Amino acid sequence: MIKITAKTLSDLEFPTVCQQVSEFTITNPGRDKALAMVPFKSREKTLFALHQTNEYVSSFQQESRIPNHGFDAIDQEIKYLNIEDTMLEASGLRKISAISETANTQIKFFQEFQEIYPALHKTTSEIEYTPVLIENINKVIDHFGEVKDDASPLLQEIRRKANHVKGQINASFGSALTHYNNLGYLDDIRESVVENIRVLAVKAMYRRKVKGGILGNSKTGSIVYIQPEATYNHTRELNNLEYEEKEEVKQILKQLTNFIRPYRPLLIEYQDLLSGIDVIAARAKYGMQMDAVLPKISEDREMDLRDAYHPLLLLNNRKKKEKTFPQSINLDQEKRIIVISGPNAGGKSITLKTVGLLQVMLQSGLLIPVHEYSRMFFFEKILTDIGDNQSIENHLSTYSYRLKNMNYFLKKCDSQTLFLIDEFGTGSDPELGGALAETFLEVFYEKESFGILTTHYANLKMLANELPGMVNANMLFDARTLEPLYKLHMGEAGSSFTFEVAQKNGIPYSLINRSKKKVERGKIRFDKSIADLQKERSKLQKTTTSLKTKEQKTESEKKKLEETNIRIQQKLENFQELYDSNQRLIYLGNKINDLSEKYFDNKRKNELIGEFLKIVEMENSKRKKLTAKEKKVEKTKEKKVKEEAEIKVEVIRKKKKEKRVEEKKTEAEKPKVALKVGDRVRMQDGKAVGSIDNIEKGTAKVNYGIFTTSVSVDQLELVQRKK
Repeated sequence: MIKITAKTLSDLEFPTVCQQVSEFTITNPGRDKALAMVPFKSREKTLFALHQTNEYVSSFQQESRIPNHGFDAIDQEIKYLNIEDTMLEASGLRKISAISETANTQIKFFQEFQEIYPALHKTTSEIEYTPVLIENINKVIDHFGEVKDDASPLLQEIRRKANHVKGQINASFGSALTHYNNLGYLDDIRESVVENIRVLAVKAMYRRKVKGGILGNSKTGSIVYIQPEATYNHTRELNNLEYEEKEEVKQILKQLTNFIRPYRPLLIEYQDLLSGIDVIAARAKYGMQMDAVLPKISEDREMDLRDAYHPLLLLNNRKKKEKTFPQSINLDQEKRIIVISGPNAGGKSITLKTVGLLQVMLQSGLLIPVHEYSRMFFFEKILTDIGDNQSIENHLSTYSYRLKNMNYFLKKCDSQTLFLIDEFGTGSDPELGGALAETFLEVFYEKESFGILTTHYANLKMLANELPGMVNANMLFDARTLEPLYKLHMGEAGSSFTFEVAQKNGIPYSLINRSKKKVERGKIRFDKSIADLQKERSKLQKTTTSLKTKEQKTESEKKKLEETNIRIQQKLENFQELYDSNQRLIYLGNKINDLSEKYFDNKRKNELIGEFLKIVEMENSKRKKLTAKEKKVEKTKEKKVKEEAEIKVEVIRKKKKEKRVEEKKTEAEKPKVALKVGDRVRMQDGKAVGSIDNIEKGTAKVNYGIFTTSVSVDQLELVQRKK
């Protein structure tokens, strides 16, 4: 069973990855699930999740695109369905219908395309497909979330009566308005609305002459608002009908809620399924954002990362338009533990975090930014000791905290563990801390754990050099400038370049010399030897790179020359064939010309025909007689050659077209120049130049001298600014 602690996830900044993934979700439950992502508990679940993500990525290249999985959360509705005699509102029932429809669409889609999406089909196939909920809700609730008129016969009758009464109210009010206005009882505004009721604006002096109920008056008291008596009677009737309608709607919604209540577990499954698909889609989109892939998952204990990028660093650098350096790291039975050494700020810690974060991401169902030929293995435990973990709450120093952490490592480490330790053994006396760190490392080695650690301790470098399953590595530095190259080199320990870095940063040479005398000569010689080796290797690396570049260039030139030679040879052969063909035609032409002259002189037809037949037979003797089958093959060959030529022409045309489109796109992306009156301009596809007389609402009036025309500003390009 795989178990990776929250501390490990925090050390490797996995919560930040979860946050970035959650930004690609489109539902609230999906976002919550993405934020709560952790590595899966078993190898089978992890592989299944990776296949789900990979299939979703592939869907963007398929014609059969996965349908939309968005939905409104129904947590509140699910909660009410669990309480007896509760009633769901029409809007809540509409949400249930929508989520059921979306879930059914997903189930049906993956059933139809299960060969393309086997993992996603398995995800949905375990959920029941049923249109019953959708059909029953849609009979009662319309697309706007309102109860339909025909939801029940009684409701239909009540609403019919209510509409009739509303008509009577409008008619009676209109009649009263006309009557009292003609009598001159109404103010200039004639009518108003008080508490959603239409009222007559009656002059205060005539209030007793208008029959009806007074509902208020103006601030000055000059106007009294009266509802006409006939309208008032109809309004009372409408209020009674509206009450009956409300009661009938409650009854209908209650019946529908009771029908849906037994389906509560299915609705929970629907919401869980769609929020799960939302997370899968988010994982896929996050992976696509950084060109991530699914590496080969190995049965053997091995890790072969090629061109591996730290995801957070990669995305951050892309925003800044800065380069990110990939790393290639290999761990297997022959190289179980890597000891990375070298100066600070060379990329040791980020290399460590890259390995750990990629491993955690992979085991959480996420694709990772590595080369597709990379190989990975699932570890049951990933243990980390990264950064300054000084504990203020427990009053522990950094070293005390790290010792407690090491004690935990010693208990948990086994052959299925990957440990990652930054600055191993620091925080105490160098000699004593180094000795203790060496002992810890020996225990990890004996337990056959896999791991990567960074250190400055010489004894750990020496131990890695002595033990067969352990290997030294260092981050490359430019020996001349002491600038980091951010590239891991396996097989050699790295010098800390302590004195060299100090000298580069302006520390006086006399002080550096005094410092050297205080250190044991053996240590200085050891560090100097490593530094010299690194300098030599750096020079060798540059020479090798230069030679490889030259070799590649030479190879490329050679290939071009060979291609040119083949083309020339082909042309020569074609010319030779053409020449031979022309010579033959000239010879035949001369022969026929001689025969024509002879016939012109002697007019002997038989002799002419005989001579002509001789020429024809001589030419036919050179031709090879083909059978019907051979003729068919020959025709097929000719047809094939013709088709290939047509395809080549079509490809060339297509490339030219794409180039033109790209040029137009580049042209469109160029920043537009703000044109002004008096500027000399021309149409983007034209040659005639004119001057702008006027610009109004994105349209310019261009004067070409002979004539004037109106053109959209977007179609013009600047030739010369107004002087």
